[in-house]
Amino acid sequence: MNSTPFCRILSLIPPLILIPVELNMKHSSRNCKTSTYPFFLFFAMLSVSILGCGGGSGDSSQASKGSAGKKLKIAVIPKGTSHEFWKSVHFGAQKAAKELGNVEIIWRGPVLESDTGSQIEVVKSMISMQVDGIVLAPNQKGGLVDSVQEAIDENIPVVIFDSGLDSGPKIVSYVATDNFKGGQMAADEMAKAIGEKGNVILLRYLAGSESTEQREVGFLDAIKKYPNIKVVSSDQFGGDNATSAKEKVDQLLQIHGKDLAGIFSVCESNANGTLEALRNAGIDKQAKLIAFDPSDALIEALKSGSCAGLVLQDPVKMGYESVKVLAAAIGGQKSEPFVSTGEYFASPGNFDAEEIKQLLKPPLAE
Repeated sequence: MNSTPFCRILSLIPPLILIPVELNMKHSSRNCKTSTYPFFLFFAMLSVSILGCGGGSGDSSQASKGSAGKKLKIAVIPKGTSHEFWKSVHFGAQKAAKELGNVEIIWRGPVLESDTGSQIEVVKSMISMQVDGIVLAPNQKGGLVDSVQEAIDENIPVVIFDSGLDSGPKIVSYVATDNFKGGQMAADEMAKAIGEKGNVILLRYLAGSESTEQREVGFLDAIKKYPNIKVVSSDQFGGDNATSAKEKVDQLLQIHGKDLAGIFSVCESNANGTLEALRNAGIDKQAKLIAFDPSDALIEALKSGSCAGLVLQDPVKMGYESVKVLAAAIGGQKSEPFVSTGEYFASPGNFDAEEIKQLLKPPLAE
């Protein structure tokens, strides 16, 4: 509540200073007893009035948000909403909100991970809603820079998760898998699966997707350690869905299929399309598929021998840590610039291990 002019005047008088004043009061021709009580009472009441006047509109800083029972509104914006990976991220974000108790999650994102324009519009709508913070997985590392900066300029803190953003905006933190390390892991596991020799393909995802680009770079970096492994294709993109990935792999198999030893697909949708293409060509046992992220089809292929292994992330932890880090930052706590959520590998030999089972089938948001 804003101060009234009267309260501002009263604020000039030091509160709770009770000044006894002696005054000889006369009544008719008779001297009265000396009394301090009326003036003591007056100054006491004046002091109470001063204390009762509110000062200002209250603290509007980030540190004060969420106090006095106010729920923090945190927008969580994934790259897309169709893949199960993002539904597990959503589950983790909800889990964090439930634990914190004073957080409301606003989950919104484009349907397709390639729809950068729609994701930008979602960010702008969250700014207009004046949310308390934004957790964002940018589907294009350069395309979301201006929108993120706009949010920060409006005093809305931003945590980036899953996939990085080009430099510029001063974000709170980046919460993600170490995707470069995950790509290196994929290369080492590919080498094991094919006996450290043979022709392999790297199927890329989409230009501008920082997370998958790091996996691609990590794979190419680590595969150099194996002189008898030849990368026969590394410049083709599977796109953001299984259909486009299958079509691209069909084309590659016409050229390289006869002598192909293995193929690395850098995300779930690409791997699903790759698996279908390999099966249709009848070489799903010959060409060893190493994939990134699970699906029902890929888990089944892992068990049947049509998939040599899956690099796994922890999407539940990713959503959980992102919300926790942002809420802590709003409360005035400092955060690490990068929070790793780990990298794991599922193979035909360990898919029944408890930790791996939980990552192969993480819980989904309802």
